[in-house]
Amino acid sequence: MKVFVVDDERLARDRLVRMVETLDDYVVVGTAESGEEAVREAIKLEPDVVLLDIRMPGMDGLEAGKQLSTLASPPAVIFCTAFGEHAIEAFDVSASGYLMKPVRREALQDALGKASKVNRVQMEAIMGRDETLQERSRTHISAKTRRGIELIPLSEVKFFQADHKYVTVRHEGGEVLIDDTLRDLENEFGDKVVRIHRNALVMMDHLEGLERDPSGHYQVRMRGIDERLDVSRRHVSGLRRLVQTL
Repeated sequence: MKVFVVDDERLARDRLVRMVETLDDYVVVGTAESGEEAVREAIKLEPDVVLLDIRMPGMDGLEAGKQLSTLASPPAVIFCTAFGEHAIEAFDVSASGYLMKPVRREALQDALGKASKVNRVQMEAIMGRDETLQERSRTHISAKTRRGIELIPLSEVKFFQADHKYVTVRHEGGEVLIDDTLRDLENEFGDKVVRIHRNALVMMDHLEGLERDPSGHYQVRMRGIDERLDVSRRHVSGLRRLVQTL
């Protein structure tokens, strides 16, 4: 797999090059020190993966990532940065991975293993792009945890549940807390989610059914988890109609 390394700091570039060269099945085909140079060289070299710094003078990594995504055969992009606050923006431009500096060899190997060359059709699917829409919704949820920045694919999210000033994201690997509001999530993801209560949104892909508990209250059943969430009275009729279409 051809790897292209972009960082405005020479020491950082050289370190990444050395790490990639220790891994089997990967070869560094070039390096760049700016976003502009990265785009120009990527057009000529056609790398499979670009390891891309974010904070660079001139065209930064986020803008370079957007430019790379428009190529006829866009490379997979793995952002490498010391600044965790860019995780959401990184996935808005369809990054395949997000590594915090100093990059560890094991983390790099894992990210490269998950990355693959994608064509434009696949890229548009990943980005959730619809020609009739002006905005793109995220494909991943970003959360700060004790392990650093965690990025959860939206396809693995079961539900969002508000609790005081945070929202719990329940996903296939557990749960994390995020700062987003339910209203913002509902506006962003549209028909990918359904509101069942003033404090809960369920992902449509994981909604399985509607049932009553022993006390007669309605709850939703979701695929892959035993947990049930309460449905408020105002949402019961609409949810019942929705479930009938599943």
